[in-house]
Amino acid sequence: MDDSAPQAANRETPLDRAFAVLEFVASQLKAVSSAEIAKGLELPLPTAHRLIGNLEVRGFLQRAPGTKRFVVGNGLVTLAGKTIGSAFRTARRHAVLQAVAEEIGEQCEIGIVRDNAVVYVDSVRVAMPLGLQFDPGSGAPLYCTSTGKIYMSLLPLRAREKLVHALVRHQHTERTLTDADALLAVLAETKCAGWAKTNEEFVRGVVGCAVPIMAPDGTLIACLGVSVPVARVSFVELDRFREPLMRAARLLSETILQQDDDFTASKPV
Repeated sequence: MDDSAPQAANRETPLDRAFAVLEFVASQLKAVSSAEIAKGLELPLPTAHRLIGNLEVRGFLQRAPGTKRFVVGNGLVTLAGKTIGSAFRTARRHAVLQAVAEEIGEQCEIGIVRDNAVVYVDSVRVAMPLGLQFDPGSGAPLYCTSTGKIYMSLLPLRAREKLVHALVRHQHTERTLTDADALLAVLAETKCAGWAKTNEEFVRGVVGCAVPIMAPDGTLIACLGVSVPVARVSFVELDRFREPLMRAARLLSETILQQDDDFTASKPV
């Protein structure tokens, strides 16, 4: 066995093996069996069963409905969301959010997806708080928000289609996309464009846009977005926010992977 491989587990402690199981399951595109986990990590099957059982009890893994196969559990999803939220609330990253909000003159927010809903983990308001206010901890639907559209557009096609058809799509406004085929077409366009816009789809009179914050390996960390009254910024005029948001997203992507130890000493006490 290649000890340098990320999945190698025979030289690790039980805690290391537990994290390896979580990472393996989280990286799969479908539910996996105990035997597949054991084989993928080169673990004895009894060891894999013991680790999976402990993680299942703690809510970090759960069985896919109607099967004996495993997916990430709600406990792990909640922990991941809290971790990302905590990371984005650090002073250095919040400063990036503050700077882009001041540059474009509108409230900006950072959103993640948790339990098939958008959750906002940080936001900065500017002088004219007349738009849709997303405070940290508040949530919104996937299908009628820019962050949700980006998340769904980056899913593999079959997973995207399955999720769209599974979502309960309420008609929040006359512009809300509730037709599955129409929404899938927009998601395909979103994937090609690399960013998303919403045209009064969640709240009447409010338009918005968002860009992805990507990790170096190409996975989605979160989204950076803005929501404004259509009386102040039209749907077409949202295009002018794209470049400032993209620049800020690149900075956020860089800082989310860095430690803040060198910054701590300069913080006011």
